[in-house]
Amino acid sequence: MGKLDGKVALITGGARGQGRSHAVTLAREGADIVACDLVADLDTVPYSLATQEDLDETVRLVEAHGRHCLGVRADVRELADMESVVAQAIDKFERVDIALANAGVSSSSAIADMSEPQWREVIEVNLTGVFTTFRAVVPHMIANSFGRIVATSSIIARMGGTNSGHYTASKWGVIGLVKSLALEVMEHGITVNAVLPGGVDTDFIHNKAVYKVLRPDLEDPTREDVLPMFDSGPTPGLMDPSEVSEAILFLVTESGRHMTGEAISLSGGMSASNAT
Repeated sequence: MGKLDGKVALITGGARGQGRSHAVTLAREGADIVACDLVADLDTVPYSLATQEDLDETVRLVEAHGRHCLGVRADVRELADMESVVAQAIDKFERVDIALANAGVSSSSAIADMSEPQWREVIEVNLTGVFTTFRAVVPHMIANSFGRIVATSSIIARMGGTNSGHYTASKWGVIGLVKSLALEVMEHGITVNAVLPGGVDTDFIHNKAVYKVLRPDLEDPTREDVLPMFDSGPTPGLMDPSEVSEAILFLVTESGRHMTGEAISLSGGMSASNAT
């Protein structure tokens, strides 16, 4: 018996990285999965995003746990796309019990030099994409008097960040959305929370563009050059995606039923000196 037997989970950004880990973790506990992803690159994001092959692999891994998985191409920036994903989920599984607003991108620029398209793409994916996910799924959850929603913010939402004002603003905004929605839907048996990871061992960090941001002192920094930057705290190194998935699992199961409107830091001590 799994902790999520009979439940259906919708995960944005589900083709790889944290999204794939969440899909597999929830499937292991008995949930059927709807994984959606853009499966295309964006003009201002300086690294390759997930592909259709990545999304197909998430479907395969979920099905290896004996669960059903619907893989859908969708753009979280568009409400119509997310409403279509929810409609497809209900058509196939008759319900959506869990929604993980996980999709996110980053790029680097000082605010004084940032182009408007750079600003818009990060804000629209990371913040508007959380809104569209909420907006598409919440009416269905209200009708069922049940729902578990978790949005992926970032530990940067406890601080500021150089050359990442758009990303930082988007992740602060996610917390505001989460807390506001939590108040609005509490009476309907729906919980809404955010997780705030620090460095996670995925392609989001492991690409040449991010390496250059982390180590601007080097002409061509490598993985080995940036890993020591994450060696502070009680457990040095980047967090495995499964560690974030386990925190989310707590929030969406019966164990986390009293948690709502919370912003849970998973930062290895990065936020220990902050007041919020």
